[in-house]
Amino acid sequence: MEDNANISRSISTFILLGFPTSRPVQILLFLIFLLIYLLTIAENLLIIILIWTNSKLHKPMYFFLGHLSFLETWYVTVTVPKLLSIFIVENREISLVSCMLQLYFFIALVCTECVLLAVMAFDRYVAICNPLHYVTIMNWNFCVLLALGSWFTGFLISVIKVYYISRVTFCHSNVINHFYCDISPILNIACTDMKLAELVDFVLALLILLVPLLLTFVSYSCILNTVISIPTSNGKQKAFSTCTSHLVVVIIFYAATLFMYARPNRARAVDYNKLVSVIYTVITPLLNPVIYCLRNKEVQQILSKMLHLKNSGP
Repeated sequence: MEDNANISRSISTFILLGFPTSRPVQILLFLIFLLIYLLTIAENLLIIILIWTNSKLHKPMYFFLGHLSFLETWYVTVTVPKLLSIFIVENREISLVSCMLQLYFFIALVCTECVLLAVMAFDRYVAICNPLHYVTIMNWNFCVLLALGSWFTGFLISVIKVYYISRVTFCHSNVINHFYCDISPILNIACTDMKLAELVDFVLALLILLVPLLLTFVSYSCILNTVISIPTSNGKQKAFSTCTSHLVVVIIFYAATLFMYARPNRARAVDYNKLVSVIYTVITPLLNPVIYCLRNKEVQQILSKMLHLKNSGP
């Protein structure tokens, strides 16, 4: 016990294993992930600028989309730059403090997105099921309150999770079998009794995933019931088309996160899990702007108008 304690105190840095491959493959992966990262940042910043500068987009739906784009800009920034440094300079070391900070912000952003997606489902529910009262219900103050509540909930849950995780000690190894500091790989190398940390993490994971998912399911059940009652097929298609993008993103997000987090965290973080992590930490933030906004006719019209004015200028 004394030896373990001494070893645990000596661990001040971790080694992120990443994706061990040959040097040429590492360089190729660096270029691919760098391109994805730059595209993701550019897409989300474009959406934020469009929503901020165009009064036609000053609506609750786009207000929440702006928050989602802002969130995902930081979402990829928390994990991808460190992964790029692993690929290009093979800098796999990360300090204990940096690891806990990365874990904190990553969890906070994931939890915030869970709540924000539920808020966006509620917005679509009000728009389709209570269109006459939409402006009254989704007023500016209420939208701000919902957005701030999403951020507050996500960061609060992250504080609780990271507090209990940071109290464990590490002595088995300092090698984290992942490309960023995630809960399961960190707990896999802990050497003290972590039942409380695992229990708190598991309960909060189920809470933050299942409650918003349940609210989203209820919202879409009401939406579906309303759409079915619309007499014309064109009316049905028009009503449900406003929800299609959000529904696709919800399915992708929850399919990945439920697989990764709604299970005991001592489960081994194998390479398959890392590949699943790539989907929701790298690929999903890249696709979401396209799914949500760049396929939206209203956004397309504004974007094409801006480009036309730019091209026709002096």
